[in-house]
Amino acid sequence: MKTEKVMYFSEKEEEFANLLIEIGTRKNIAKVLVFLAGTSPATSRAIERGTDLRQPEVSIAMRSLSNRGWVSSRESKAESKGRPVKIYVLAKPIGEIMDSIESEKKKEATTQLAMIQKLREYIR
Repeated sequence: MKTEKVMYFSEKEEEFANLLIEIGTRKNIAKVLVFLAGTSPATSRAIERGTDLRQPEVSIAMRSLSNRGWVSSRESKAESKGRPVKIYVLAKPIGEIMDSIESEKKKEATTQLAMIQKLREYIR
């Protein structure tokens, strides 16, 4: 039987993921992002185990992260016969990703404040 090392979140990583969730990042995306920031490269199976997400949840999160240009993947032949294994890695440093998130949140806040200002004009 083959043994495999499984990575789990530390307390700090758990807090990092929770903060991302609190600012509006979807839970699955936050967990995958934090996992890859601490363990890169990683197979989809390792991500599933380390984040306690199911395969479809990881796939959806990966698609979203990949569309943003934050994650890249490559295929590696499986050890035995079967489908190739996808290996994921952050395409940008986590600091740059956080800069992007900050920029998005600032833009959202500015838009919402502009809408509130417009609402105030209606009650004057």
